[in-house]
Parts: sequence; structure tokens; C-alpha cells
Amino acid sequence: MHTRRIGDVEVGAVGLGAMPMSIEGRPDEARSLDTLRAALDAGVTLIDTADSYHRDAGEVGHNETLIAKALASHDRGGDVLVATKGGHLRPGDGSWTQDGSPAHLKRACEASLRRLGVEAIGLYQFHRPDPRVPYAESVGALLELLDEGKIRMAGISNADPDQIREAREILGGRLVSVQNRFSPIFRSSEPELELCDELGIAFLPYSPFGGIARAGALATDHAAFARVADAHGVSAHQVCLAWMLAKSPVVVPIPGASRPESVRDSTAAAGLELTPEEIAALDAA
Repeated sequence: MHTRRIGDVEVGAVGLGAMPMSIEGRPDEARSLDTLRAALDAGVTLIDTADSYHRDAGEVGHNETLIAKALASHDRGGDVLVATKGGHLRPGDGSWTQDGSPAHLKRACEASLRRLGVEAIGLYQFHRPDPRVPYAESVGALLELLDEGKIRMAGISNADPDQIREAREILGGRLVSVQNRFSPIFRSSEPELELCDELGIAFLPYSPFGGIARAGALATDHAAFARVADAHGVSAHQVCLAWMLAKSPVVVPIPGASRPESVRDSTAAAGLELTPEEIAALDAA
């Protein structure tokens, strides 16, 4: 697979978002492990997770534990950059809450370290701004975790341009990634993508197909993507990821998956070359 960089780490150009394997509607563990192993076989070296990717109240970190099990059983498991997150919580009733306090983020990081079975987390990300906590305090916790050696790299998620600049300043230029929602149907993160391109910070688009509920409708909802897909004899999902990759060398999409065949289709996008005319048509779609 073609590669890109997050900080000083080289990763496959298409990563894997592991959330669908742990929340509502998740498959059984055997299929999830098959999906993760298929990703490794296909050259994926970036897997994104979070402590809040679970379904029930008593299983915080379900997704992290699943990933650790898959990596331990694969001969390429040691090549993977695991990116996890803290600051978002799920009470177990399907809702999401936030806790961006430094105390919580530090506790969450320690728990993630134990579940992943590592001495330092490769990429730790502040999951979502907490309106009750000054952003500088939340990001300051990441700085302390970096300085303590508990995380190797720091990132933020669901951030706007001002927050990106603030986090970069607080971290002394050590902000390596921004993970925001971005898809053909949700393009409001274009300013964040452009800023990341300018600053040389990795931009990790999540829900690149529009989210779990809409992923299957990409071809029908966006005719331009379907036309380009037909021209290349590939899926509209591959075209979507190739379009994102063409936007900037800092882009590393993290499409979610819960089936091996979905992973294999997505990773093939890393080698799909679109023409300037096709990219322009998709930009205008």
C-alpha cells in the first residue's frame, strides 16, 4: 500500500476505523477479529479506536481490547500505529457525553495503556471539546502525557481551525493529527483540512462514506461518484477515498468496517489514480 506520514511514523495511506466492531449492531467477535486481520493482511498500519467505542455500560474499552487481541495474534501486529482517544463517554444507553478534564484524560489514558498492553500509546487524541472545560486545559493534559512518555504522539478530534492553532501552540508544535468528520455529504471540515495541509499536520477523515447508516447509499446519493466508479470498474467507496487522498498528502482516511470484504475494498483505494477532470467533478458534486 502507498504510505503517508503521521508525525514521524509512516502509515498506509488508508487506515481503519474500528468503531463499528464495538457499538450497536456490532458483529460477533470472530468476525471482528477476521476483519482486523484482513486489514493487516491488506497493509493497513493505522487503526483508530477510542475508549468510548463500546455498547454496554460495563464494557468501556471494548474496541481497544478487541484490537489488542487481533494485533497479538498477527505477525504484522507490531507494525501498526494504534490511535486511540479519550474525553468522550458512553453511559450505555446509546448516548454520548463528554469529560475533557485533565484528571479524566489522564485516568483514561492509563486505562487505555493497560487494555492495549503497551508502555506508550502511539497516538492519543482528545476526542471532543468539552464546553465545561477550557480547551487549553484539556490539551494541556496531552502535553503532560507526552512529557511523561505515556503517549508518543498527540492529536485532536472534532476541532475547528482556532482549536487546531491553539492545540499546536500549547503542544509546542507537536500536534501531529486532526481527526474530523468529512465525507461527500459532510464537507464543512474543508477549512480544517486546508489548515492541516498548510501546517503539515495529518488530517484523518472519519465517517468518509457519510456514517454507518448512509455508507451503503454512497453510489445512489452521489451520482458523480457512481459515474467515476463505473469508469474505473471499482466501487464508489474506493472513488470516495481516492478523492480524499487526492486533496492533500496529509490526508489519511479511516473508513469504518466490520467485514473483511469492506476492508479489502477500502484499502484498494490507495492505488486508485483519478484524473484532474474527475477530481474537479467530484469536488463540484
